[in-house]
Amino acid sequence: MRRTIPVLLLSSLMVAPVWAQSPAVIDQLLNEYQSAGASAPNASAGEALYNREQSGRSCTSCHTPDPRAAGKHQRTGKRIEPLAPSANPERLTDERQIEKWFYRNCKWTLGRECTAQEKSDFLTWLRDQ
Repeated sequence: MRRTIPVLLLSSLMVAPVWAQSPAVIDQLLNEYQSAGASAPNASAGEALYNREQSGRSCTSCHTPDPRAAGKHQRTGKRIEPLAPSANPERLTDERQIEKWFYRNCKWTLGRECTAQEKSDFLTWLRDQ
């Protein structure tokens, strides 16, 4: 029992810096999107974007209707870790990764790049999941 407590404490300390970074990265991106012309973020619009279907695809096609659950790539069947940072502390911690996946997934799902407003809305909604 004595060994369990230090191990749990140590593991929680290793996750803490990731959580501490996430809001700063999101805030930085939201500021960048506003500089690019986005208005105040709208979480409801972000949720609608997540659930929106276009040409038989939506974010939920791979990520499931619950972003806190693990998903599976629609074409390859590869497991996708939960999208929500509450279920996957590594999410939304790296600006380059966020932009990379916005680029790929918006083009695949919507057939175009997401606008600064869509990214702002989506990140605001996802951050609270």
